[in-house]
Amino acid sequence: MISVFGSANMDLVAYVGQAPARGETVTGHRFRTIPGGKGANQAIAAARAGAQVAFLGAVGDDGFGAELRTALTEAGVDVRGLRQMPGSTGIAHIVVDDDGGNSIIVVPGANGTVTGPSGEDMAAIARSDALLLQLELPMEGVVAAAQAAQVSRVPVYLTPAPARPLPPELLGAVTTIVPNEHEAAAITGVSGPENALEALLQQVQEAVITLGSDGALYGARSGERLRVPAAPVKAVDTTAAGDTFVGALAVARAEGRGMEEALRFASTAAALSVQREGASTSMPTRHEIENALN
Repeated sequence: MISVFGSANMDLVAYVGQAPARGETVTGHRFRTIPGGKGANQAIAAARAGAQVAFLGAVGDDGFGAELRTALTEAGVDVRGLRQMPGSTGIAHIVVDDDGGNSIIVVPGANGTVTGPSGEDMAAIARSDALLLQLELPMEGVVAAAQAAQVSRVPVYLTPAPARPLPPELLGAVTTIVPNEHEAAAITGVSGPENALEALLQQVQEAVITLGSDGALYGARSGERLRVPAAPVKAVDTTAAGDTFVGALAVARAEGRGMEEALRFASTAAALSVQREGASTSMPTRHEIENALN
Protein backbone atom coordinates (compact mmCIF):
# COMPACT_ATOMS: atom_id res chain seq x y z
CA MET A 1 0.00 0.00 0.00
CA ILE A 2 1.07 3.57 -0.72
CA SER A 3 0.01 6.42 1.56
CA VAL A 4 -0.20 10.01 0.35
CA PHE A 5 -0.19 12.76 2.96
CA GLY A 6 -1.04 15.82 0.94
CA SER A 7 -3.28 18.43 -0.57
CA ALA A 8 -6.63 18.15 -2.30
CA ASN A 9 -7.71 21.07 -4.48
CA MET A 10 -10.33 21.76 -7.08
CA ASP A 11 -8.50 22.95 -10.20
CA LEU A 12 -10.17 25.86 -11.98
CA VAL A 13 -8.61 25.65 -15.44
CA ALA A 14 -8.72 28.36 -18.10
CA TYR A 15 -7.40 27.51 -21.58
CA VAL A 16 -5.92 30.40 -23.58
CA GLY A 17 -3.90 30.93 -26.74
CA GLN A 18 -1.21 32.77 -24.81
CA ALA A 19 -1.03 33.38 -21.06
CA PRO A 20 -1.57 37.03 -20.06
CA ALA A 21 1.31 39.25 -18.98
CA ARG A 22 0.94 41.34 -15.84
CA GLY A 23 -1.87 43.86 -16.30
CA GLU A 24 -3.06 42.20 -19.51
CA THR A 25 -6.52 40.76 -20.15
CA VAL A 26 -6.91 37.96 -22.69
CA THR A 27 -9.89 35.95 -23.89
CA GLY A 28 -9.81 32.24 -23.12
CA HIS A 29 -11.45 29.62 -25.26
CA ARG A 30 -12.53 27.11 -22.58
CA PHE A 31 -12.93 26.59 -18.81
CA ARG A 32 -13.10 23.40 -16.73
CA THR A 33 -13.21 22.39 -13.06
CA ILE A 34 -11.04 19.30 -12.48
CA PRO A 35 -10.19 17.50 -9.21
CA GLY A 36 -6.55 18.16 -8.34
CA GLY A 37 -4.06 19.18 -5.68
CA LYS A 38 -0.59 17.64 -5.71
CA GLY A 39 -1.50 15.12 -3.01
CA ALA A 40 -4.74 13.98 -4.60
CA ASN A 41 -3.05 13.90 -8.02
CA GLN A 42 -0.30 11.61 -6.75
CA ALA A 43 -2.83 9.38 -5.01
CA ILE A 44 -4.86 8.96 -8.20
CA ALA A 45 -1.71 8.45 -10.30
CA ALA A 46 -0.51 5.69 -7.97
CA ALA A 47 -3.92 4.03 -7.89
CA ARG A 48 -4.21 4.04 -11.68
CA ALA A 49 -0.69 2.67 -11.93
CA GLY A 50 -1.78 -0.37 -9.94
CA ALA A 51 -1.30 0.31 -6.21
CA GLN A 52 -3.60 0.24 -3.22
CA VAL A 53 -3.56 3.85 -2.03
CA ALA A 54 -4.65 5.64 1.15
CA PHE A 55 -5.12 9.41 0.97
CA LEU A 56 -4.55 11.47 4.13
CA GLY A 57 -5.61 15.11 3.96
CA ALA A 58 -8.55 17.51 4.26
CA VAL A 59 -11.32 19.16 2.26
CA GLY A 60 -13.89 21.78 3.21
CA ASP A 61 -17.60 21.27 3.81
CA ASP A 62 -18.48 22.77 0.43
CA GLY A 63 -19.43 21.28 -2.92
CA PHE A 64 -15.83 21.11 -4.13
CA GLY A 65 -14.95 18.94 -1.12
CA ALA A 66 -17.71 16.48 -1.95
CA GLU A 67 -16.60 16.34 -5.58
CA LEU A 68 -12.99 15.65 -4.60
CA ARG A 69 -14.00 12.84 -2.24
CA THR A 70 -16.04 11.26 -5.03
CA ALA A 71 -13.23 11.59 -7.58
CA LEU A 72 -10.72 9.92 -5.27
CA THR A 73 -13.13 7.13 -4.42
CA GLU A 74 -13.95 6.49 -8.07
CA ALA A 75 -10.20 6.21 -8.80
CA GLY A 76 -9.97 3.46 -6.19
CA VAL A 77 -8.31 5.54 -3.46
CA ASP A 78 -9.12 4.84 0.21
CA VAL A 79 -10.47 8.14 1.60
CA ARG A 80 -11.04 7.17 5.21
CA GLY A 81 -8.18 9.52 6.09
CA LEU A 82 -9.71 12.48 4.20
CA ARG A 83 -10.97 14.89 6.87
CA GLN A 84 -13.86 17.31 6.34
CA MET A 85 -13.20 20.72 7.87
CA PRO A 86 -15.48 23.76 8.22
CA GLY A 87 -14.93 26.27 5.42
CA SER A 88 -13.67 26.12 1.86
CA THR A 89 -11.82 23.40 0.02
CA GLY A 90 -8.45 24.33 -1.49
CA ILE A 91 -8.47 25.57 -5.07
CA ALA A 92 -5.87 26.00 -7.80
CA HIS A 93 -6.38 28.58 -10.53
CA ILE A 94 -4.56 27.25 -13.61
CA VAL A 95 -3.94 28.94 -16.96
CA VAL A 96 -2.97 26.55 -19.78
CA ASP A 97 -1.68 27.98 -23.07
CA ASP A 98 -1.83 26.44 -26.54
CA ASP A 99 1.74 25.14 -26.20
CA GLY A 100 0.75 23.06 -23.17
CA GLY A 101 2.53 25.30 -20.64
CA ASN A 102 0.82 26.35 -17.44
CA SER A 103 0.91 28.81 -14.56
CA ILE A 104 -0.81 28.09 -11.25
CA ILE A 105 -2.08 30.00 -8.19
CA VAL A 106 -2.99 27.84 -5.18
CA VAL A 107 -5.33 28.93 -2.35
CA PRO A 108 -4.91 26.33 0.44
CA GLY A 109 -8.36 26.39 2.10
CA ALA A 110 -8.84 23.24 4.21
CA ASN A 111 -5.33 22.07 3.33
CA GLY A 112 -4.02 24.76 5.66
CA THR A 113 -5.57 22.99 8.65
CA VAL A 114 -3.49 19.80 8.21
CA THR A 115 -0.72 20.57 10.69
CA GLY A 116 0.13 16.94 11.42
CA PRO A 117 -0.98 13.32 10.96
CA SER A 118 -3.71 11.97 13.23
CA GLY A 119 -3.31 8.70 15.10
CA GLU A 120 -5.18 6.94 12.29
CA ASP A 121 -2.92 8.62 9.72
CA MET A 122 0.18 7.41 11.53
CA ALA A 123 -1.16 3.86 11.63
CA ALA A 124 -1.81 3.99 7.87
CA ILE A 125 1.69 5.34 7.23
CA ALA A 126 3.24 2.56 9.33
CA ARG A 127 1.45 -0.08 7.20
CA SER A 128 2.63 1.44 3.94
CA ASP A 129 5.28 0.47 1.41
CA ALA A 130 5.89 4.16 0.67
CA LEU A 131 4.76 7.62 1.77
CA LEU A 132 4.35 10.42 -0.76
CA LEU A 133 4.68 14.04 0.41
CA GLN A 134 4.51 17.47 -1.22
CA LEU A 135 4.62 21.05 0.12
CA GLU A 136 1.02 22.25 -0.28
CA LEU A 137 0.30 21.46 3.39
CA PRO A 138 1.76 23.33 6.39
CA MET A 139 5.44 22.46 6.76
CA GLU A 140 5.03 21.19 10.32
CA GLY A 141 2.53 18.62 9.11
CA VAL A 142 4.80 17.45 6.30
CA VAL A 143 7.73 17.10 8.71
CA ALA A 144 5.65 15.15 11.23
CA ALA A 145 4.41 12.74 8.57
CA ALA A 146 7.94 12.19 7.21
CA GLN A 147 9.27 11.48 10.69
CA ALA A 148 6.43 9.04 11.38
CA ALA A 149 7.38 7.15 8.22
CA GLN A 150 11.05 7.21 9.17
CA VAL A 151 10.29 5.64 12.56
CA SER A 152 8.41 2.83 10.78
CA ARG A 153 11.16 2.43 8.15
CA VAL A 154 8.78 3.43 5.35
CA PRO A 155 10.44 5.03 2.28
CA VAL A 156 9.53 8.72 1.91
CA TYR A 157 9.21 10.41 -1.51
CA LEU A 158 9.15 14.21 -1.36
CA THR A 159 8.01 16.44 -4.21
CA PRO A 160 9.40 19.84 -3.08
CA ALA A 161 6.69 21.97 -4.65
CA PRO A 162 5.94 24.77 -4.27
CA ALA A 163 9.71 25.20 -3.85
CA ARG A 164 10.76 26.66 -0.51
CA PRO A 165 13.59 26.23 2.00
CA LEU A 166 13.54 22.69 3.40
CA PRO A 167 14.24 22.18 7.12
CA PRO A 168 16.97 19.70 8.03
CA GLU A 169 14.51 17.58 10.02
CA LEU A 170 12.48 17.01 6.85
CA LEU A 171 15.47 16.23 4.65
CA GLY A 172 16.76 13.85 7.28
CA ALA A 173 13.58 11.76 6.98
CA VAL A 174 13.34 11.80 3.17
CA THR A 175 14.47 8.77 1.17
CA THR A 176 13.98 10.14 -2.35
CA ILE A 177 13.47 13.78 -3.34
CA VAL A 178 11.85 14.37 -6.76
CA PRO A 179 12.04 18.01 -7.90
CA ASN A 180 11.84 19.33 -11.42
CA GLU A 181 14.92 21.18 -12.66
CA HIS A 182 13.57 24.61 -11.58
CA GLU A 183 12.74 23.39 -8.08
CA ALA A 184 16.14 21.69 -7.81
CA ALA A 185 17.88 24.97 -8.67
CA ALA A 186 15.70 26.94 -6.23
CA ILE A 187 16.34 24.51 -3.36
CA THR A 188 20.09 24.16 -3.88
CA GLY A 189 20.99 27.57 -5.30
CA VAL A 190 22.97 25.68 -7.94
CA SER A 191 22.43 25.99 -11.69
CA GLY A 192 22.43 22.99 -14.00
CA PRO A 193 20.62 19.73 -13.14
CA GLU A 194 23.83 17.68 -12.80
CA ASN A 195 25.26 20.17 -10.29
CA ALA A 196 21.94 20.43 -8.45
CA LEU A 197 21.78 16.63 -8.24
CA GLU A 198 25.15 16.48 -6.50
CA ALA A 199 24.07 19.22 -4.09
CA LEU A 200 20.86 17.37 -3.24
CA LEU A 201 22.78 14.17 -2.53
CA GLN A 202 24.58 15.99 0.26
CA GLN A 203 21.20 16.13 2.02
CA VAL A 204 19.19 13.02 0.98
CA GLN A 205 19.89 9.40 0.04
CA GLU A 206 18.45 9.58 -3.49
CA ALA A 207 17.34 12.30 -5.88
CA VAL A 208 15.44 12.27 -9.16
CA ILE A 209 15.32 15.51 -11.14
CA THR A 210 12.62 15.55 -13.80
CA LEU A 211 13.64 17.41 -16.96
CA GLY A 212 10.43 17.55 -18.99
CA SER A 213 11.08 16.56 -22.58
CA ASP A 214 14.70 15.77 -21.66
CA GLY A 215 13.67 12.91 -19.38
CA ALA A 216 14.90 12.40 -15.82
CA LEU A 217 18.22 12.37 -13.98
CA TYR A 218 18.82 10.07 -10.99
CA GLY A 219 21.56 9.87 -8.41
CA ALA A 220 22.21 8.04 -5.15
CA ARG A 221 24.78 8.52 -2.42
CA SER A 222 26.07 5.06 -3.33
CA GLY A 223 27.46 6.63 -6.51
CA GLU A 224 24.86 5.34 -8.98
CA ARG A 225 23.86 7.80 -11.71
CA LEU A 226 21.22 7.31 -14.41
CA ARG A 227 19.62 9.42 -17.13
CA VAL A 228 16.39 8.15 -18.66
CA PRO A 229 15.04 9.85 -21.81
CA ALA A 230 11.46 11.00 -22.15
CA ALA A 231 9.20 9.57 -24.82
CA PRO A 232 8.99 11.91 -27.86
CA VAL A 233 5.40 13.16 -27.61
CA LYS A 234 3.44 16.32 -28.41
CA ALA A 235 2.42 17.95 -25.12
CA VAL A 236 -1.18 19.13 -24.90
CA ASP A 237 -1.21 19.99 -21.17
CA THR A 238 1.70 19.45 -18.77
CA THR A 239 -0.40 19.98 -15.63
CA ALA A 240 0.31 17.17 -13.10
CA ALA A 241 2.91 15.45 -15.28
CA GLY A 242 5.29 15.56 -12.32
CA ASP A 243 2.65 14.12 -9.98
CA THR A 244 1.98 11.33 -12.46
CA PHE A 245 5.71 10.60 -12.58
CA VAL A 246 6.07 10.41 -8.80
CA GLY A 247 2.98 8.25 -8.30
CA ALA A 248 4.11 5.77 -10.95
CA LEU A 249 7.71 5.79 -9.67
CA ALA A 250 6.61 4.90 -6.13
CA VAL A 251 4.43 2.08 -7.45
CA ALA A 252 7.24 0.59 -9.51
CA ARG A 253 9.73 0.80 -6.65
CA ALA A 254 7.23 -0.69 -4.15
CA GLU A 255 6.86 -3.64 -6.54
CA GLY A 256 10.59 -4.26 -6.34
CA ARG A 257 11.62 -2.95 -9.76
CA GLY A 258 15.16 -1.64 -10.15
CA MET A 259 15.60 2.11 -10.42
CA GLU A 260 16.22 2.22 -14.17
CA GLU A 261 13.10 0.16 -14.89
CA ALA A 262 11.10 2.22 -12.39
CA LEU A 263 12.22 5.47 -14.01
CA ARG A 264 11.17 4.22 -17.45
CA PHE A 265 7.78 3.18 -16.05
CA ALA A 266 7.34 6.63 -14.47
CA SER A 267 8.57 8.51 -17.54
CA THR A 268 6.15 6.59 -19.74
CA ALA A 269 3.25 7.39 -17.40
CA ALA A 270 4.17 11.09 -17.48
CA ALA A 271 4.50 11.07 -21.27
CA LEU A 272 1.01 9.62 -21.61
CA SER A 273 -0.41 12.22 -19.21
CA VAL A 274 0.87 15.28 -21.11
CA GLN A 275 -1.00 14.15 -24.22
CA ARG A 276 -4.33 14.74 -22.42
CA GLU A 277 -5.93 17.74 -20.78
CA GLY A 278 -6.33 18.17 -17.05
CA ALA A 279 -4.60 16.90 -13.93
CA SER A 280 -6.16 13.76 -12.48
CA THR A 281 -8.18 13.28 -15.66
CA SER A 282 -4.98 12.89 -17.73
CA MET A 283 -3.37 10.08 -15.72
CA PRO A 284 -2.92 6.72 -17.46
CA THR A 285 -3.97 3.30 -16.20
CA ARG A 286 -1.47 0.53 -15.59
CA HIS A 287 -2.64 -1.21 -18.75
CA GLU A 288 -1.92 1.92 -20.79
CA ILE A 289 1.54 2.33 -19.24
CA GLU A 290 2.51 -1.29 -19.89
CA ASN A 291 1.19 -1.18 -23.45
CA ALA A 292 3.26 1.95 -24.16
CA LEU A 293 6.38 0.29 -22.70
CA ASN A 294 6.00 -2.84 -24.87
